[in-house]
Amino acid sequence: MLEETGFRIDEDFLLAFSPERVDPGNRQFDTSNIPKVVGGVTSLSTKVAAHAYGKIVGRVHPVSSARVAETAKLLENTFRSVNIGLVNEIARLCRTLDIDTWEVIEAAATKPFGFMPFYPGPGLGGHCIPIDPHYLSWKARLQGFEARFIDLAEEVNSQMPDFVVQLAGDALNDRGKPIKGSRILMLGVAYKSDVSDIRESPALAVMEKLIKKGAVLDYNDPYVDTLTLDYMGRKEFKNVPIDAQALRTYDCVVITTNHKDYDYQEIVDNAPLVIDTRNATRSAVLKDGNVVRL
Repeated sequence: MLEETGFRIDEDFLLAFSPERVDPGNRQFDTSNIPKVVGGVTSLSTKVAAHAYGKIVGRVHPVSSARVAETAKLLENTFRSVNIGLVNEIARLCRTLDIDTWEVIEAAATKPFGFMPFYPGPGLGGHCIPIDPHYLSWKARLQGFEARFIDLAEEVNSQMPDFVVQLAGDALNDRGKPIKGSRILMLGVAYKSDVSDIRESPALAVMEKLIKKGAVLDYNDPYVDTLTLDYMGRKEFKNVPIDAQALRTYDCVVITTNHKDYDYQEIVDNAPLVIDTRNATRSAVLKDGNVVRL
C-alpha cells in the first residue's frame, strides 16, 4: 500500500512486524523481560526493528520475514487453544467416568518431560486465544488446507459454557429446583483472574444461556463495576456486593473467574450450591458437599 503511493521499501520506509506478547495480571513477565520476535519485510527492516527493540527489551529474536513473525504468534495462541480444548474434553470424559480430573492432571504433571499441565475451565476468553486460531484456520482454508485440530479445539471450547449451564441445571434439579426462577450469582465476569478485561469472556456466554433458561441473575466482580448484555434485549447489570448473608440468599453461585480477592472458603460455607468452573490449579479446587466441580 505504501509503495502504491510512490514510496519504496528500504529507501523511504522500513516495515517489520513484532507480535504482541503480554499476559495481563502476570507480575513475573512484562514487556522488558519477554523475548521479542521481530520479522521484517526486508532484511534491512528486520535489522533496524530488532535494533530498536533491543534498546528496550532484554532479548530480541529476529526471524526471516514478517510472515514468520505473524505465524509464530498464531502458533503460540493455537497451541494454547488446542491444549485447553484437549483438557476440557478430558474433564468432561472424566466426569462421565466418575474420575477426579484434577487428580489426573496432578499425577500427569509429575512427569518431568513431555507433559505440560493445562486446566479445564468455562471456555476461552480474551482477545488472542479465542480469535487468532480462527484466523489461521480461515487462512488455511483459502489455500485448500483444512486445519482439523484447530477447528476441533474451537468446537470443544465453545461448548464449555453449555456444559457449565448443564452442571448448574443438574445440581439444582437434584435439589428439586429448576433453573427457571432460581436466583443465581455469577462470581467473576472477567476472562481471567485479577484483571478487568471482559473481551470474549466465557462468563458472558454462561450468563446469556442462564437468562434464556429463565434464571434470575446477579454478578459480582471486584474489577468490573457494570456490565451490559445485548442478548434477548439489552440488559444492564451492576456489581452486587457479597458477604456471608448475601450468599445465603442465592439458590446457586457459579464461580467462573479465579480472582484472588474472593474468600472461597466463605463462599463454600454460606452458598447453598457452588458450581466451581475456574481453570485453576488443584490447590485452588474446592471440595465440599455443596460444590460441583468441572
